[in-house]
Amino acid sequence: MTSSPPTLMWFRRDLRLADNPALAAAFAEGGPVIPVYIRETGTQSGRASGGASKWWLDKSLKSLAADIKSRGGSLVLRSGDTASCLDALIEETGAKTVFWNRRYDAEGRHIDMEIKSGLKEKGLTAKSFNGSLLTEPWQIKTNSDGHYKVFTPYWKRVRAEYTPPDKTHPPQAFAAKELASEPIGNWKLHPEAPDWSTGFDKIWSPGEAGAKQRLETFLSQGLHGYGEDRNRPDIETGTSGLSPHLAHGEISPVTIWRTVRKAMDGGQKDLSEDSAWTFLSEIVWREFSHVLLYHYPDLATANYNRDFEHMPWRDAPEDYRRWCRGETGYPIVDAGMRQLWQTGWMHNRVRMIVASFLTKHLLLPWQLGEAWFWDTLVDADPAANAASWQWTAGSGADAAPYFRVFNPITQGQKFDASGEYVRKWCPELHELPLKVLHEPWS
Repeated sequence: MTSSPPTLMWFRRDLRLADNPALAAAFAEGGPVIPVYIRETGTQSGRASGGASKWWLDKSLKSLAADIKSRGGSLVLRSGDTASCLDALIEETGAKTVFWNRRYDAEGRHIDMEIKSGLKEKGLTAKSFNGSLLTEPWQIKTNSDGHYKVFTPYWKRVRAEYTPPDKTHPPQAFAAKELASEPIGNWKLHPEAPDWSTGFDKIWSPGEAGAKQRLETFLSQGLHGYGEDRNRPDIETGTSGLSPHLAHGEISPVTIWRTVRKAMDGGQKDLSEDSAWTFLSEIVWREFSHVLLYHYPDLATANYNRDFEHMPWRDAPEDYRRWCRGETGYPIVDAGMRQLWQTGWMHNRVRMIVASFLTKHLLLPWQLGEAWFWDTLVDADPAANAASWQWTAGSGADAAPYFRVFNPITQGQKFDASGEYVRKWCPELHELPLKVLHEPWS
């Protein structure tokens, strides 16, 4: 009796073992499963990750490697042209199948289609799965058979119709197989000279275990008041902190949906259904962003509303530099930008405020802000980052009107009513009385 040939499991933004469709399918093949991560450095490698994302990836890959090692296997790390790396691994292992979870940016889709086609031409089996979204971007259609361009009706459809698939459990064991693997330290994902990430470790625990703990903590401490607290940057438990774990695939939105719905159906006492649905609507905003990215591949660089191509943006490098550094003189704006630099993350309400300030006060193009966030956010997401920036600028689908401005003074007074957020990130204002904290010039 001959054993089944090996299957390559190609990890990307799905760095987890639980609820991983491609991984579950790979083990269902019956043969050894060889887990692989490829750092794509060829001519076709998609948009380069930002510095903060690289910091997270370094720790997330180490966590995944440890999880696989505890089950008897080894995560193989390779870098270079993706197709060439896969060909080499197929030659080394005798693998007949390659499985992965899909990505939805245009460049990534193009690379994956070419790889899948090339593998099939060689007589191999290549399959991809949905491992990062609730539903595929092309799946939910309007009555006219098009895709949704307005969030609210899209959200209502998902809320009414979505049913999560059955849970898949982490594999009990990987086959032990020694293959050449690059030391992750050689990739230099962690910043050096200078190491600007010194505050990150105090806040974040990259990896699947960290994602699970974040969700459990949020369910017990934050979900019940999410409907009100999510707009308050001075309340640390007001948001889930799951976005970077979602961005790197350490937890699936399916897992989050299933867990929250279970809590709503009686698993958690005193839970406000309104708060729970509000939280799930934020998960679905991420889905909606992927719908937009799928149908508008240049979402991160070009205006969804082409009328904005005529917008007379200013050219003001010094204003942009001060915005990046948190030196605008507007407390809530500067607090947000400093939180971003020191932690790799910013509260969502404050993201809208600083984005509005860049585009509506400074009249600088939203693409500058999108690029800065891409480099500095640990949760940088190719769909949500672009869609959210265009929403605030007024150029996006279902966007805030171009004439809607987030007043940084009144926003600070309303959502940082205690002043704790500004005082934390702008310590030079710590002694100011609350009545002038958000407009210190007065």
